[in-house]
Amino acid sequence: MPDIRIDLARQWLTLRDHGRVLLEAPVSTGAAGVGEQMGSFQTPRGLHRIRARIGAGAPVGAVFVGRRWTGEVYSPQLAAAHPGRDWILTRILWLCGCEPGRNRLGTVDTQRRYIYIHGTPDSTELGVPGSKGCVRMRNADLLRLYDLTPAGTPVDLTE
Repeated sequence: MPDIRIDLARQWLTLRDHGRVLLEAPVSTGAAGVGEQMGSFQTPRGLHRIRARIGAGAPVGAVFVGRRWTGEVYSPQLAAAHPGRDWILTRILWLCGCEPGRNRLGTVDTQRRYIYIHGTPDSTELGVPGSKGCVRMRNADLLRLYDLTPAGTPVDLTE
């Protein structure tokens, strides 16, 4: 099974399968830094797994709210009509923590915090923190990642 490593300091994602690199891509994680507390808008650390894969068959740029496709497809016109909206696009890889007390259960539960790896508009700056806690990726990179990672894929978010 493949595994994902997200280097929070470098803002970089690496997908490997048996040590062979399948994908490397810049990301953007929490603007508020790293941390596990509910409501912190920080990106959680530690071992996780992909709990659910959402959006198969949706078009590139599909807009998701509450893990459901709204029927909208991102465009500059849509962005202008909704300034400040936190765009979750194309696909969602919903993460679940694997370490009770650190990123699972109670007030540190990654899944209950709705932390995803998801697509973002092409205009979003990657390589620097900027999200509300999720891991943002270019849509093209996310599509490749989505196709290569089944539910259950390990994800390690490290500093």
